[in-house]
Amino acid sequence: MLKATNIHKNYGSLEVLKGVDIEISKGEIVSIAGSSGAGKSTLLHILGTLDLADKGEMIIDNVKVSQLKGKKLAAFRNEHIGFVFQFHHLLPEFSAVENICIPAWIAGKKNKEVEKRAGELLELLNLKDRGEHKPGELSGGEQQRVAVARALINNPSVVMADEPTGNLDSANAKELHNLFIDLRNRFQQTFLIVTHNEELAQLSDRLLHMKDGKIIS
Repeated sequence: MLKATNIHKNYGSLEVLKGVDIEISKGEIVSIAGSSGAGKSTLLHILGTLDLADKGEMIIDNVKVSQLKGKKLAAFRNEHIGFVFQFHHLLPEFSAVENICIPAWIAGKKNKEVEKRAGELLELLNLKDRGEHKPGELSGGEQQRVAVARALINNPSVVMADEPTGNLDSANAKELHNLFIDLRNRFQQTFLIVTHNEELAQLSDRLLHMKDGKIIS
């Protein structure tokens, strides 16, 4: 479902990625671990099309993403890739359900269809009674589940998560781990996760280790 070949990235004279190859199948949960500065988040941002590689090729769902630019790239990202970050990045002035709907509204989907999908996600993620609450009225775990629902609203090919449990206590982190596994089992949802959390990493189908800008195992 995702294949990246010979990915390089420099920031000035600093070589961050040194020819990374990675393949991910549909329905896989793949985690990337490694020390700070290994290039994990840089790789995730390039695979998620949030940043551009200096060299290399990337294919997602049989589309050569490395050849897309501008509005076409933004539209592809919106439709095919969901994101969950360490900090939820919810818009404080909007309710939980409005935050969830934003990517679908950007995609131009019909409001009735979007509201139906958002309602299903709220129920699935045990947020049914929290939809009208603003982020400041939600717990940290609830905020992160809203962020997961937002990532899922457009039925993405892959959800990319950068330290998704980094800002959660152990109970909420475990709940998020179980949620990812449940989503994979129910819907064959694909996940690519950068994490320092050993428990989450070990629950993945595959654990890749990065060091000095390369995948070493």
